[in-house]
Amino acid sequence: MGTDIGDLLQKRKVEFSDLANQVVAIDAFNTLHQFLSIIRQRDGNPLVDSAGRVTSHLSGLLYRTASLVEVGIKPLFVFDGKPPALKSETLNKRKEVRESSREKWENAKAVGDLESAYRYAQASSKVNQEIIEDSKYLLSAMGIPFVQAPCEGEAQAAHMVLKKDANCVASQDYDSFLFGAPVVVRNLAVTGKRKLPGKNIYVDVEAEIIELDETLQALEITREQLIDIAICVGTDYNKGLEKVGPKTALKLIKKHGDIYAVLREKRAEIEAVDRIREIFLNPDVTDNYEIKWGKPDSEKLLEFLCEKHDFSVDRVEKAAERLKAASGARQKTLDQWF
Repeated sequence: MGTDIGDLLQKRKVEFSDLANQVVAIDAFNTLHQFLSIIRQRDGNPLVDSAGRVTSHLSGLLYRTASLVEVGIKPLFVFDGKPPALKSETLNKRKEVRESSREKWENAKAVGDLESAYRYAQASSKVNQEIIEDSKYLLSAMGIPFVQAPCEGEAQAAHMVLKKDANCVASQDYDSFLFGAPVVVRNLAVTGKRKLPGKNIYVDVEAEIIELDETLQALEITREQLIDIAICVGTDYNKGLEKVGPKTALKLIKKHGDIYAVLREKRAEIEAVDRIREIFLNPDVTDNYEIKWGKPDSEKLLEFLCEKHDFSVDRVEKAAERLKAASGARQKTLDQWF
């Protein structure tokens, strides 16, 4: 998902405690995809309630968000709106991958290949409207604000950081930088040990922070040139140039100046290149939002998670207490300013 320019970016590890008192605009769809992908049983089946409704995302939202607010992070979630028309081909391909992966998942389960089953199951997950609405309801009950973007959530999150309404964007994708996000945190939703696909090797997944200006200075390019590099490699709105990865794209853009000169030199064509650049440089965003953290509503949490979705009463009550304690600490910090 997104553009593959990660090898060019200047990354450094960050502790959650370093983000205390920071407002973090979280790419909601990206994060929900992570929860749906990773929070699964050994055979790849997601967590479900007694009615068969998927609850992996609810579990991730509740417990991970509680962990974030406990260390002083002030999360707000930004949900995608209607995608640009240019994204339709990418969305269709993702649908094909999901359907193919689901079929492979069922076949792997049938022959008892649990490792393959889990891997294919991860690629079959989808954020549907029910998952979105349930996630918004849960966030409201937790006292966590969310914003509805008119178009791309990453663009809206970047806009909110540029407006100083948030300190950084949290997303796994690198598109945030193309939309102008000054600071992005990765691996915020899922950290710890992760098994590499197809290998009996586990790696540590740690939170990392990337600053746009630091990367641009190190590469000696502008943000517009970074966008052109991404277009060369491929974005959600276009296929990349054949046999051009991020390092080759960097060389091409630094040599020729911009995407237009590169296309002339290679006698290549990228359809709607002007519109693609415009999506990144002037994205569809809104200022019609309110950011306000509230106290968690224990009754709503218990009713929604335990009565409706079969969560453990004890675990939900403990999570609610963690959220309440963090809410009280946050209010105390705010009161010190007045």
